[in-house]
Amino acid sequence: MLHHISLGVSNIERAAAFYDAALAPLGYVRVWDDLRPGEPDQAVGYGLPGGGDKLALKFRPKGQRAPGLGFHLAFAAPDRECVAKFHAAALAHGGNDNGRPGLRADYGPHYYAAFVIDPDGHRLEAVFNAPG
Repeated sequence: MLHHISLGVSNIERAAAFYDAALAPLGYVRVWDDLRPGEPDQAVGYGLPGGGDKLALKFRPKGQRAPGLGFHLAFAAPDRECVAKFHAAALAHGGNDNGRPGLRADYGPHYYAAFVIDPDGHRLEAVFNAPG
């Protein structure tokens, strides 16, 4: 259904460092960037290597606010170990814990996920939902 999603960030360099680290264990990389320190309208795009962006970060220094409590963005992980690595990398790069890696039986018998909040307040999840 979705082609891509964009998030506003108050500090593009900090956000890019966070997402570079947090998304790497999931197999997602920076596929393009338009970084021009001190200028408006900077952005960074993430996706699978060699592909287009599925997530874009847009520099919005004034009035930047993360969506409310009902919004979160879930990234597919290739396995449980990658969920844990996502969580650890996010915390090491300025994110806040919002749910340690583990099974979430309320979502299904194999739903293994971790939750973080990025430096701008966006709620993120990495999930692996298969036996194993």
